Amino acid sequence: MVTPGRNSKPAEALTGGEESAKTLRHFPPYGSMNRRSSADSCPTCRGTGQIPRGQQDQLVAVIPCNDVRLKPRRTKLTVCISMGLCLFVCCLILFFLFPRSVTLTPVSVQSVMVYFSPDKVQMEVTNLVNITNNNFASVTVVDLTIQSLVSYIVVGKTRISNLTTLHARTQKSYTFTIDLPITDEGLNFYCKSSTIKIHTLFLELQMTMNISYLSHMEQVSLDTFEYVDCGRNSTIPHPVR
Repeated sequence: MVTPGRNSKPAEALTGGEESAKTLRHFPPYGSMNRRSSADSCPTCRGTGQIPRGQQDQLVAVIPCNDVRLKPRRTKLTVCISMGLCLFVCCLILFFLFPRSVTLTPVSVQSVMVYFSPDKVQMEVTNLVNITNNNFASVTVVDLTIQSLVSYIVVGKTRISNLTTLHARTQKSYTFTIDLPITDEGLNFYCKSSTIKIHTLFLELQMTMNISYLSHMEQVSLDTFEYVDCGRNSTIPHPVR
């Protein structure tokens, strides 16, 4: 009867060791691409070179920071060019879509028609104004309201709807007529008196214009003064300053 020695191993152990060695011959050591590395065995696949079945979604591949795949060529140049293009496009958008002013400018008094009646003086004043669009987008004039005052007394009010549409960077002239019925006794006497040679009235026009552009509403206001002759049809066209 033969007793196994102290250093002898069971047959099953020898068989398992031979299988592990045989398996390791087919797969390179962990971290090696040419079988020459002296690195440790892969801790995940346990030296077999295969990922355990059912753990594909649980394992994470670790790449060293000095791996060349993490350092593509000309990264800084690509990032700088991309940022520059983005900034350029943003500046262009802001330049063309930034809201600019829409101005209302009085130009001149075109004519004044005066009509006398026993209890009032009726005047029809025709004015010319310029509307300027400084935007790079079309502007729609929703309405224009004109309130006329003589000596701080409101003598007439006119509202004009759907006036006009201004294209980008354009200017349009518009003529409107306002009716001024003067019923104040003092102003009636002043305009109808034959002893007074000069019948000049200083007329204040308070103009308010509502405009729509770039999906928002805006209001433009203007106060202007002009003189007219309320005694007869002697007012000649003259500029408003």
